[in-house]
Amino acid sequence: MIECQSIVRKWGNSLGLTISKEVAESLHLKENKKINFIILEDDSPIKKTFGLLKGWKTSTGQIMKDMRAGNWDE
Repeated sequence: MIECQSIVRKWGNSLGLTISKEVAESLHLKENKKINFIILEDDSPIKKTFGLLKGWKTSTGQIMKDMRAGNWDE
């Protein structure tokens, strides 16, 4: 998965997005290939919280181990 930005532009009666050559090549995208994508608006709560825990030191495995052992505070 790659995060990138694009500007919505009018193409005829539709709207379109462009993907940079570098991103297209890294994802092996070709013309007419069907893809799925998620659109996050600039004020999306998900976008605001993304990257908040960059200093998080506990691994997911350790968290799961603690939860199974009952050492997890709610």
